[in-house]
Amino acid sequence: MSDFGFEEEEFSTSFSGKTFRRMLGQTRPHWRRLVGFLVTIALVSALDSAFTYISKEIVDQGILANDRAALRDWVQLYAGLIFIQAIGVFTFIYLAGVLGERIRYDLRRTLFSHLQKLSLSYFDRTPVGWIISRVTSDTDRVAELLTWGMLDVSWGIMNTATAVIFMLIINRRMALIVLTALPLIVIAAVQFQKRILAEFRNLRKINSKLTGTFAESIAGVRVTKALGREQQNLLEFGELTGAMYRSSFRAAWLSALFLPVVQLISAFALGGVAWYGGIQFQLGGMTLGGIQAFVSYITLMLFPIQEMARVFAEMQHAVASAERVFSLMDSLPEIVDRPGAFDPGTILGDIVFEHVDFWYDEQSPVLKDFSLHVRRGETIALVGPTGAGKSTIVNLLARFYEPKAGTIRIGDHDYTDLSLKAIHSRLGMVLQTPHLFSGSILANIRYGQLGATQEQVERATKIASAHDFILEMKDGYETEVGEGGGLLSVGQKQLISLARAVLADPEVFIMDEATSSVDTLTEARIQRGIEALMDGRTSFVIAHRLSTIRRADRIVLIQNGRIAEMGSHAELLRARGHYYRLYTQQFRRQLDAEVETLGAPSPAPA
Repeated sequence: MSDFGFEEEEFSTSFSGKTFRRMLGQTRPHWRRLVGFLVTIALVSALDSAFTYISKEIVDQGILANDRAALRDWVQLYAGLIFIQAIGVFTFIYLAGVLGERIRYDLRRTLFSHLQKLSLSYFDRTPVGWIISRVTSDTDRVAELLTWGMLDVSWGIMNTATAVIFMLIINRRMALIVLTALPLIVIAAVQFQKRILAEFRNLRKINSKLTGTFAESIAGVRVTKALGREQQNLLEFGELTGAMYRSSFRAAWLSALFLPVVQLISAFALGGVAWYGGIQFQLGGMTLGGIQAFVSYITLMLFPIQEMARVFAEMQHAVASAERVFSLMDSLPEIVDRPGAFDPGTILGDIVFEHVDFWYDEQSPVLKDFSLHVRRGETIALVGPTGAGKSTIVNLLARFYEPKAGTIRIGDHDYTDLSLKAIHSRLGMVLQTPHLFSGSILANIRYGQLGATQEQVERATKIASAHDFILEMKDGYETEVGEGGGLLSVGQKQLISLARAVLADPEVFIMDEATSSVDTLTEARIQRGIEALMDGRTSFVIAHRLSTIRRADRIVLIQNGRIAEMGSHAELLRARGHYYRLYTQQFRRQLDAEVETLGAPSPAPA
């Protein structure tokens, strides 16, 4: 298991106000709900403080003064305000829930939409687990902070502000004693936040690796079991989970320590109020109800402040998640439409590679001064050793990558002047490892042509030699293929992939090692479908089995990023060069296999 050499971006250990402002920006499209949310919280908080003040008046003017009329009036006011507060509580909780789901939906939709725009190179170097973690757990954490976290913070701020206002009304000097505690809490928060944020950032980084390891281990479970790697995988996984546990423990320890510090400061404030209030009561400067109200206000402030302290610790975690969400959003596609890019209406025409250089790593060039002129409707077979650059040539043609030097022309145009959609929508590709999506066979064949009729689909499957085996299945075209097509054989997946390409009716067809993993009978069926698809189309075929490319108009043998030989099958055999040696070696291996099966002596090669 590995993370593919992927190095995640390191973030600063200081709190990022820019990131937090950007997080808040996610609420902008829903500002009406946000305003309603804040207004109702302010109302509920003000009523909390008002209840404490009313309780003071009930004690002082009703109970101690033995005034039944005043007592009745204050109790009625209290009961009426409770009904209003209940409506307010329902409203802000409802708005918080709706706001959270909208933000979560917007973030995931934005991320998924952005992923569709990124170039293939981004997915080559970025682990799937890292991306999944960003789109799922990190967006959840951001949405939670912007709703329930904001609820707790807003409630705490409003409660504190309204409590301070009522305390100033009751007794200014005692209110100042309470206010001295607030700066101390702020200082404690600043001291704790850096260390907590650093731990949460490290935790998110480890979580990304852990998710990637999960995804990789599950995808490669057959290889793991075949090679007996279970124990080693457990050890590597244990190292990651151990590092995650230690980082989580440190973050939890700091967060747990933060709350007692807040409580301790609040206790000192409460003790000061009790001492000074007692003296004022003896001197006649405070009523019993006033002292009780101050104690209640401090208690009323203490719980929201503790909640804000908890939310502040969680905020560090959410900011660490937001940084990674926004880093994905800020990733730019390497291949984009250039200014003035257009759709010529067709890409039928000659395809010309002119002095093309390309590399994935600058120290290891793949293509060097590569030139090739492909005539319209011609079938070109690319052969050569692994790593010679065959797949790179078709990836450049599909504009998944662009040349580092030189140009590629389609018809009369430099292909970088054409829009990406103009090229991609007219290409058909059948790859060595076909990918099917969860769903039915019918849905997979229609993947690129959603409006295709059943008749069109069946015509495509007949051309691809897939119709018969589909009808033999229990549910026919409605048969579920499973995740990644796991319920079908490799050959069946390949035939469905071929039918999908036939239905798309491409102008240029690419087949990359499409028959390398199937038996000879399936290969023959695929070959019939390929030949029907290539008829009249410009086609590029990559194959290690040379028997599949003998009918190509030209065979191009690639070595070290350059053309070593080029010609028809017959011409290259007569030349007795590299292609001749490759072909006769494969022919010899095939004959040896057949002879071994029959138990006869091996004949000499032709």
